[in-house]
Amino acid sequence: MSNIIIREASVNDAAQIHHFITELAIYEKAEHEVIASVDDIKRSIFGEESTVSALICEKEDKGSVEAIGFAVYFYNYSTWLGKNGLYLEDLYVSPGYRGLGAGKALLKQLAKIAVSKGCGRFEWSVLDWNTPSIEFYESIGAKPKSEWIGYQLAGDTLVDFSQS
Repeated sequence: MSNIIIREASVNDAAQIHHFITELAIYEKAEHEVIASVDDIKRSIFGEESTVSALICEKEDKGSVEAIGFAVYFYNYSTWLGKNGLYLEDLYVSPGYRGLGAGKALLKQLAKIAVSKGCGRFEWSVLDWNTPSIEFYESIGAKPKSEWIGYQLAGDTLVDFSQS
């Protein structure tokens, strides 16, 4: 009999989180874009100044426990609601463990965290080509935000703009 366990990540999970980030990037055909190191993960998620948190999803089977996925999240803010929101940056379950309920367990834990912290919403983004994830999210009742378009400044563009 196997069990899905969700727990808060610790600094000792940094290498495992980095591994999952790399797996996720391969799935999204963007492995070349991962520049974060294990030390970067330690500092950015677990450092004193961090505003980010992470969960680890484990599968327990016959006394053995194996990390099979993760989620990284942080709090944003809605001026219209006058409340924080919980933003899911990444959720990933290794391919061999999909369909066991791990993704749903991670999302439920995040929803519980959002509710316990008084958040007015729980949101995330998904790539428009990622049909399996879109279908999964819609199966739990999540709705796409069709009237909003995401924008970002990153890399040299961000630096150039900040110095202009």
